Amino acid sequence: MAKRDLYSRFDTDKLILRDELAIDRTLLANERTLLSYLRSGIALLIAGVSFIHFAHEVWFTVVGIICVPSGFITVMIGTSRYLKMDKAISVVRRKFGKKPAKDKASARQAAPDAGDI
Repeated sequence: MAKRDLYSRFDTDKLILRDELAIDRTLLANERTLLSYLRSGIALLIAGVSFIHFAHEVWFTVVGIICVPSGFITVMIGTSRYLKMDKAISVVRRKFGKKPAKDKASARQAAPDAGDI
């Protein structure tokens, strides 16, 4: 069975500002998620190194040894998820994004100068 395009039911000529802003919000949410993964991974790395360095008991050292690779894995998972979602968002943006204006007059109508407002 062929994979159906989720966005095929939408008319690209009738997308409104709300739809374009939704794509932008999705992009920003994807970036926030990446930063959360990076923050968590770095926290695990720092905690692991601290446990290993300052540990006086064996179980602290074991926890530290577990935290360091967990931090690296967290960063790798976050980066791969970000790249996968960014690729999907880019496909939607290219498919449904605004088409460039053909001439200078229509470009001016699409984006007026700050002095025109």
